[in-house]
Amino acid sequence: MPVIDMHAHVSPERYQEAVRTKGEWYGLDERPGELRLGKFAQSLPDRLADMDALGMDMQLITPTVGFYQYGNELEVTKNIHRECNDEIAETVAAHPTRFAGLAIVPMQDTESAVAEMERAMVDLGLEGVILSDHVAGRTYDDPDFLPFFAAAEELGALLFFHQGGDTVVAQRISRYMLPNAVGNLTERALVYATLVFGGVIDRFPNLKPYLGHGGGYTPYGVARMDKVAGALEDEPGMTPPFGPSDGFVQQFPPSDYLDRFYYDCCTYSGPVLRFLIDTVGIDRVVLGTDYPAPMVLHDAVNWVRGLPELSDDEKEAILSKNPTKILGL
Repeated sequence: MPVIDMHAHVSPERYQEAVRTKGEWYGLDERPGELRLGKFAQSLPDRLADMDALGMDMQLITPTVGFYQYGNELEVTKNIHRECNDEIAETVAAHPTRFAGLAIVPMQDTESAVAEMERAMVDLGLEGVILSDHVAGRTYDDPDFLPFFAAAEELGALLFFHQGGDTVVAQRISRYMLPNAVGNLTERALVYATLVFGGVIDRFPNLKPYLGHGGGYTPYGVARMDKVAGALEDEPGMTPPFGPSDGFVQQFPPSDYLDRFYYDCCTYSGPVLRFLIDTVGIDRVVLGTDYPAPMVLHDAVNWVRGLPELSDDEKEAILSKNPTKILGL
């Protein structure tokens, strides 16, 4: 079975070429952060050579998160996303045994997001979409997003939740890269909590949500979610002092939903990955590297294979079996 990286990014060559020749692309220039050319500008031959050297047979590729553009004018965002998705699809079509792809969609307008998701999956053959952890501050329990989740369920879309750079931690402190180190993991737990507490997972039981970077703090904080929901097993009949006004509408304890999500192994720690597997189940964990971003899990295939905390079957599940099943290969 192939080794598949389920968390890899590309910077569209359309953008790169336009910035080099004209200085901008739909108003986007070579600015710091996720759009910086030096970070993601990489030729396809170089990427394939890297994959070969790293023992990676296939990547699930997405546009880098700087292209979300949820706060931009809708028509501009739609044009950016359409071209990004066309290029992802072209790359997949040119190398179908090496790449699969996820689309990017304009979540600031649900109708437009649904239309682009349908085009990307039905016409272009992509596997689903990559989403920021929030949409310009709006969380995914917002009723406006229900038509999107209904369409995603019907299409069988993989929904990859991945930070967009503007984390809640940045409102408190920007030093020490804590918006990344702490904020990204916090945002992922907020995605889990809002989808669960908001009843989205109950309403759409066949959704395929995928939480990058090991689900963030979700596996380590879900017992506290159970506590506030009054659902701890050692407290039968306990009624929390929060009440219906806090908006809990989920049918089961929050921890019961852990196996309704997928998670990648990008944890940088064998014991942490062991805890993730023990908490969510080995069939929910996939190989994800964040290639080629600075937070990449270096030499990930050899890292996983060398972990004393995992059995051989678990390593095979993460590297090949689970990704292959999710992608329907």
